[in-house]
Amino acid sequence: MWSSDGRSGNGGAGGIGTGEGGPGSDPVVAVLESVLGVLSGLPGDRGGVAADPAVRIDRIALFQRLRAVVAAGHGAEIVGFARAVVEERIADGDLDPRTAERGIADQVALACRISPSAGSRRLGSARVLHLDLPGICALLRAGRISEEVAEHVVSETRHLDREARRAVDEQLVGAGIDELGRRAAAALARRLAYECDPAAYVARGRTARTDRRVGLRPAPDTMAVLSAYLPVEQGVACLAALRRHADTVVGAGSDRNRDQVMADTLVERLTGQVRAADVNVELGIVIGVDELVDPAAGGTAEIVGHGPVPAGIARDVLAGTQGRRWWRRLFTRPAGGPLVGADPRRRFFGGVLAELVRIRDGDRCRDPYCDAPARHVDHIVPARRGGPTSLVNGRAVCVRGNLVRELPGWSVELVRDGLGGTPHTVRTTTPTGHTYLSRAGSPGSRRSGSPARPRRAGPRVRGSCVRRRWPMSRRRRRPGRPPRRPGPLARRPGSPAGVRRRVGRVPRRRAPRPERA
Repeated sequence: MWSSDGRSGNGGAGGIGTGEGGPGSDPVVAVLESVLGVLSGLPGDRGGVAADPAVRIDRIALFQRLRAVVAAGHGAEIVGFARAVVEERIADGDLDPRTAERGIADQVALACRISPSAGSRRLGSARVLHLDLPGICALLRAGRISEEVAEHVVSETRHLDREARRAVDEQLVGAGIDELGRRAAAALARRLAYECDPAAYVARGRTARTDRRVGLRPAPDTMAVLSAYLPVEQGVACLAALRRHADTVVGAGSDRNRDQVMADTLVERLTGQVRAADVNVELGIVIGVDELVDPAAGGTAEIVGHGPVPAGIARDVLAGTQGRRWWRRLFTRPAGGPLVGADPRRRFFGGVLAELVRIRDGDRCRDPYCDAPARHVDHIVPARRGGPTSLVNGRAVCVRGNLVRELPGWSVELVRDGLGGTPHTVRTTTPTGHTYLSRAGSPGSRRSGSPARPRRAGPRVRGSCVRRRWPMSRRRRRPGRPPRRPGPLARRPGSPAGVRRRVGRVPRRRAPRPERA
């Protein structure tokens, strides 16, 4: 959970700070705030003002043009900010191009409330649009093309140098790109970019093959989307193989449909399992005591790295698979309090504190608006300044977030420790003086104001720690060691035919008893 006061240290409460004075110190800020006030005060349908359908179409068209104009002005401000920061650093003697632009995209991302990676892409697109594509930028500023069309032109010409981009820009404006749809405009830009420099276009395709990757993102209804960025021939081959196998299985009379068979086959071939459902799962499930004790209780559980799911789904995940399963006991304060501890006696695990910080932060970066996977556990107060290695002083961050905070002008401080009734809160301050708050979620907490359910008989409860025996292996084994099973029966040499023993087991030898005197 993130929030931003949107102001610098000198800005007024609720206003937009500039780092120099109040919101009224800059005329552009004053105009933008007045426009925001006018637009947010429009009655719309809630005002009960009837309007002719034709008039509403005119409004929709004007709002679309306004979006384009705002996008052009937004990009111009981003480019101007980056230029001003670089010039300031050069004036201070920083002539290294590798360090002169560090942290610029991160500040843009915080102001736009997007992730740092998206901020870098937005900064790069704004520079190309305003410096290398003046014709397209003029059409966007006039509201004659949409922001999506401008982004397609930037993407299709990213392999060209500045002179080649300007040549393509003139051809696109002359061909009437403002009269084309989004798909047709992208196709035209792609064709002209290829004709301008065919060799660079081919090299671009070869370079893209080195960026192949696999990703996973959450989807609604307790699902996930597994995606692969592959060369086109490999992607087509994978899909064709899945389809052929699915046609064979469905033709043999399976009770699953074609899509289900393809999805199950993908999981089985990647994991080597017999059934797709038999995954080896280790779930960090943060769930309220009442929801875990009472199967009929409502509420949600928090699956680390995915998000909230119904408590019944979390039970089904652990009870339904035939693979190896682990679960973790997690401590929460009573009455829906925050996560404050964990049981260190989880099987095959080391570093309980680091894992607990990741669970509290959802295994995602705690920087505001950054949804990147957590890679580091960072000290809020650095260890070199005496910061303790504790749950309160830790936060999960991505690699980029851990490096950016070390740049001059950046600071991170703890606002609330999260051990009381409020979540763990961290404040990030940028070199311009703007501050942004980042709050950890309150996993396993019930909605405020909802009454507590009566406790029923069930698993053993010790304080706020629940011990429940799920249908899983009761013996503790070391990682990679298969379960111990008795060997086959074999005849012992020199023994009667009816006497057999277990192969591989050493018979226990008893010490001779001392003879009585």
